Amino acid sequence: MNKQQLIDNIRRKQSFLCVGLDPDTAKMPTHLNGNLFEFNKQIIDATAEYAIAYKPNLAFYEVLGTRGYEMFEQTVAYLNENYPDIFVIADAKRGDIGNTSKMYARSFFEQLGVDAVTVAPYMGEDSVTPFLGFDGKWVIVLGLTSNQGSHDFQMLRTDDDRYLFENVMAKTATWGNTGNMMFVVGATQGRMFEDVRHILPHHFLLVPGVGAQGGSLEEVARYGMTNECGLIVNSSRGIIHASNGKDFASVAAAKAGEMQRQMAELLATKGII
Repeated sequence: MNKQQLIDNIRRKQSFLCVGLDPDTAKMPTHLNGNLFEFNKQIIDATAEYAIAYKPNLAFYEVLGTRGYEMFEQTVAYLNENYPDIFVIADAKRGDIGNTSKMYARSFFEQLGVDAVTVAPYMGEDSVTPFLGFDGKWVIVLGLTSNQGSHDFQMLRTDDDRYLFENVMAKTATWGNTGNMMFVVGATQGRMFEDVRHILPHHFLLVPGVGAQGGSLEEVARYGMTNECGLIVNSSRGIIHASNGKDFASVAAAKAGEMQRQMAELLATKGII
């Protein structure tokens, strides 16, 4: 999926919602007997009219071994076959030496057929650029995250009196472009989005942390939205685990619809729709 197609979907659906497919078997309805694919399928069918992207986190599948990975593959295949206009993100947080990264890239883009994969830039250019050689595919670089430990390194001051994350973003952005590279910025960072936009005025940002983690959708839009939207805001637990009863899919749809309506208002205010 290219950048213009992504923007068109945002305008058409009046939404920049990404639903995180991070199913926790302990929170799933018992009648599903731990079937992650069936859970995901019902969540997807119930929320697809409101979402422009889905983001399965591999950890929630790999913990179940080969059976879990098979259900991850089934989920991606189901999305590609039934919702080809949906942007599919593999939340894998890869980042290794060049040859290894090349194999990871081929695995996700050629074998699985996802649109994007999250990547950690700590090992430098040759760990990121192998993901950039695939037409219509994206690398999503960890930039400024919302976890407590983000301050351990990302917020360190460097010799030029910038935060380390600012240097990482500025350098990494030179390896790709606004049509094949995005950055993760946690929703709980608030006004730090202004600093991010000084460095990355036109890149899309993947924004986790709205909902259960306490991030504010209005604040993210106020400081991070561009004239093309430039945001993909993820919500996981707040949607998919809003209910653990047999009504889980309909409750998820209600939660996703509520977020979509808020997003439509923000897009209208910005003049995007």
